[in-house]
Amino acid sequence: MGKLTLLLACASAFVGTHFILSHPLRRPLVSAMSEKGFLALYAAVAFATLGATVWTYRAAPPTAPLWNVGDGMWGVASILMLLASVMMVGSLIRNPAMPGAGNAGRAEARGVYGMTRHPMMWAFAIWGVVHILVYPVAKNIVVAVAIIVLSLVGAALQDRKKAELDPQGWTAWEGRTSYWPFAAIAQGRTRFGGFSVLVLGGGVVLWLLATWAHIPLTGAPAGIWRWLL
Repeated sequence: MGKLTLLLACASAFVGTHFILSHPLRRPLVSAMSEKGFLALYAAVAFATLGATVWTYRAAPPTAPLWNVGDGMWGVASILMLLASVMMVGSLIRNPAMPGAGNAGRAEARGVYGMTRHPMMWAFAIWGVVHILVYPVAKNIVVAVAIIVLSLVGAALQDRKKAELDPQGWTAWEGRTSYWPFAAIAQGRTRFGGFSVLVLGGGVVLWLLATWAHIPLTGAPAGIWRWLL
């Protein structure tokens, strides 16, 4: 088996086992081994498959880039990553539809939740798209696509699960939000705005730190550091 094929198999296992354990097998496994036992199994499988993906990624040699990446592409990628960073930070602060909160039916969709009800998942998906844009080699595309599929299919499956747990409240929340970014705003179901200084400032800080980290980790600057250093 070639190294790229092995990487594809490991990445597929990482994504596939996440979906299988999180959805069709979760309830029977929890019944058989308790919630703590299931979480331990889930963590072990996730750690093993992710570790295998990282190992095979490092072992696979880079192929020739599929396209040339110039400053224009880097500029687009940098803006997208800034957006993703704000969405990531915003997803961690005062989630109005947090599981167990019981207020999804009354919650107001503002800030990153006005953009999409899945800001964290879309932040990961944007990360995947950006890394394909600026590093279009086969092994990187395999891993980035795996992250995109895991994020966006996982978000759709979350909607289905939460609708089953709270049909009335979650239906009301879906009516004020959108799966696709900015769709609810474009349709007039919510308004753009409501971003706190903490979310915007935290997003900028995360963006600056994450893009700077490419220098010691990869030897190549990313984001604004590409032009400053």
